[in-house]
Amino acid sequence: MKILKMLSSAAFIIAALNAGAQTEVPKGSSKGSIMLSDSSIVSGYFKDKIKSNASVTLLADDNKKKKNYDGSDLLAAEIGDEKFICIKGDFFKVINDGKLKFLQKESDASAKPIYNGNQAIFANGTPGAPGDYFIYDHTAKQLKLVNRKSVSAVTAESFAGCEEAITKAKSLNGDVARLNEAVEIYNSRNKN
Repeated sequence: MKILKMLSSAAFIIAALNAGAQTEVPKGSSKGSIMLSDSSIVSGYFKDKIKSNASVTLLADDNKKKKNYDGSDLLAAEIGDEKFICIKGDFFKVINDGKLKFLQKESDASAKPIYNGNQAIFANGTPGAPGDYFIYDHTAKQLKLVNRKSVSAVTAESFAGCEEAITKAKSLNGDVARLNEAVEIYNSRNKN
């Protein structure tokens, strides 16, 4: 009887240790999920290498196996509290999500080769540099760079039919980072 109790206690302790080991966050990583180009979802712990080389690395439970995913392999990613969409190999942080998305470019994949078998192909990537802001119309698949020079033309085209959003964009006096406020107005008036 005592041996049976000791064995069950030992089994409980081992199970508790194994459960604790699987919930430990590997150093330098965050819990997240990615959507592959075939729309399947992979969840786990990821190391964010978005700014350095336009990729994320999935860490296995034992922290020894790693799988790298380039932006060209993905449609979207959610790492920690941040959401990203991937367009032409580049990662864009989603600042506002709706019919129009307000994005900030986080990576530059223009010099990164994509392999077709053993043949390297260099894609042009997307316009702009990391830190630049964009408006993305996901239904038309149009990505528009927004800077001080283009803000009035882009907002007039993107917010067509929503005078309140156009007025808000004009009142920002070229402060592109605050254009999110106008995108929010547009999305609230134009729900999918």
